[in-house]
This record gives sequence, C-alpha cells and structure tokens, in this order.
Amino acid sequence: MTIRLGVLSTAHPHCHEYVSAVGEIDGADVVAVADEDDERGREFADEHGLEYGSTDEVLERIDAGVVCAANVDHGEWVRAAADAGVDVLCEKPLAPTAAEAGELVDVCEDAGVTLAVAMPVRFSEPIRQAKAALEDGAVGELQAIVGTNLLQRMAGGTWFTDPDRSGGGAIMDHSVHVVDLARWLTGQEVTEVYTETGTHFSDIAVEDIDVLSMELADGTIVSHDGSWRQPDSWDFWGDVTMRLIGTEGVLEVDCFDQTFTETRDTGDDPGMESIYWGTDMNEYLVRDFVDAVRDGSEPAIPGEDGVRETRVVEAAYESAETGMPVEIEYELE
Repeated sequence: MTIRLGVLSTAHPHCHEYVSAVGEIDGADVVAVADEDDERGREFADEHGLEYGSTDEVLERIDAGVVCAANVDHGEWVRAAADAGVDVLCEKPLAPTAAEAGELVDVCEDAGVTLAVAMPVRFSEPIRQAKAALEDGAVGELQAIVGTNLLQRMAGGTWFTDPDRSGGGAIMDHSVHVVDLARWLTGQEVTEVYTETGTHFSDIAVEDIDVLSMELADGTIVSHDGSWRQPDSWDFWGDVTMRLIGTEGVLEVDCFDQTFTETRDTGDDPGMESIYWGTDMNEYLVRDFVDAVRDGSEPAIPGEDGVRETRVVEAAYESAETGMPVEIEYELE
C-alpha cells in the first residue's frame, strides 16, 4: 500500500525538506500541493514535479497531509484535513495558543484521523544515544539541563517576524524543540517558567532573544536559549545542544555537530561554511508518520505533546510580560 501525501501550504521552508524525505521512504509518495498563495504553491509544485490544486482537490487525492503554513494558519489547514478524513503532520508549534492546539487535537480525534507534530530533533542520533545513556545511569541522578536552539538573525519581511502571522518571535519558534526534548528525555512536564526576552539584533516586531529558566515536575532545572542571534556570516544556520548535568557526571549533546567545515579566503564568497552529514531527522520524522498512517498506530510525537509544549510557550510569554515566574497547568480542554 502506497501512502499518498500532500503538502498543505508551502509557507514554511521545511516543506522542501519533507518532500525530499518522502523520496527516501518506500511505500510513500508526495502527489500534490495546495497553498493559500497560488503563485508560491505553483512554483513549489513545478520545482518538485507535483500537481497543484485547490485545497478540496488535493484533500480528495491524498491519505495524509503535511501542514507547512504560517503558525496562525495551522488550524485552518488541520481542520480542513480532518473534515476530509486526511491524517495530518503539522509543523511546530501546533498552534499559537494552547486553547487552539487542544481544539485541534479534539477535532482530529472526533474525525478519527492521526495528528502528529513536526518535532524532528527527537530522531537525532546524538539525542537518542543521550537518552539511552541517561536511562543507563551514565550521569547518575539528573539535576539540570542546559539547552540551546540558536538561529541566525532574522530579518523583517517574512511571516516569522510578523506577529499577526507567527504569533510571536524566537520564543514561539524555538522554545518548543528543547522543551520537547526535555520532556521526552525525562518523562517530566515543565511546571514553572521564568523568561527574559527582548529584541536586540534585528529591526523586527517580535523578540529575537529568549532565555527560559524552567523547573520540571521532579525538580530538575532546565535552562534554554533559543535566540535568533547568530550573525549572517556564521558557518551554520544554528544549533540544538543539551548539557545533561547529574550527580555522577555531565553529558554533552550537539545534535548538529556532524559536519564538514570548509574555510576559503578566495573566490566570490570567502569565509567558513559547515555542511551537515549526520542523521536526516526529517526523514525519520516523516517515516514515523507514514508508519502511523499505514498501521493506525500513534505517532512518536502526537498532537497532545504539541498542546503541552504550547502551554509552556504561553507561560513564557506571560512571564516575560509580568517579570515573574509562571506556573503551568496541563488540563486538556
């Protein structure tokens, strides 16, 4: 059985990576694309050799869709897919608010369709080895986690820096990965967060600096820097790192350290550039989703995880506004 997939919006650049990932998976094929921007969608379809159609036309043709819309548009696409009986892999965050994220989980459950959230870093080989080592007691009793998910500085003019389309800046975009990893590594929820944030590196309408100080249910301390602060001349787009500090040792994890770095002092573009050769996290993410669709099983990162992580994001924004730590509740409406 071949699972027919469609791309539902091409606003998020990860859509290119997801299409490439499907090409490596037997029994899956991307067949069509729909987009709220016809010109952009048709260009994407031509580039990847796909058919372009209206939302209704594409949903009639596919078994599962990958939503790569701007954050505030996720709900519209997920609801349309659920109404059509189409399983969904949604780009992170699941929604800009926990209330809407919870609603989308309910909509998909009522429709009997699978809802997964695109958190590919769980499939990083370094982070999976770190989880195994942690469970084997390599660092003793875990005391603290120090995480980063940095990005190059974000210029204006994209939906990422438009709060009406993104719902927020670096906190909305980059907190969820490290929060997801901390939850997955420990099996514990974030119960409190304190946030320092601001806009320092670019002339944009959202925050480009965010530092979150969190506490897990078992008392483990987690810090996270998810800022858009790397200069344009940086050799790589950013990072995802974690330092796991325990009573018996420290484990350092760099999810994108598997690179070749080239340095040039001649030519049109001198400088340093790093080329990643490690785990294709997107392929494993999409493969897991395809398997869930085919088998009727739960994906590795179900919609409920997206709700919990969005609650942390909401609390982080509340803390930034009030200047106080914020406790987090997790009841799913």
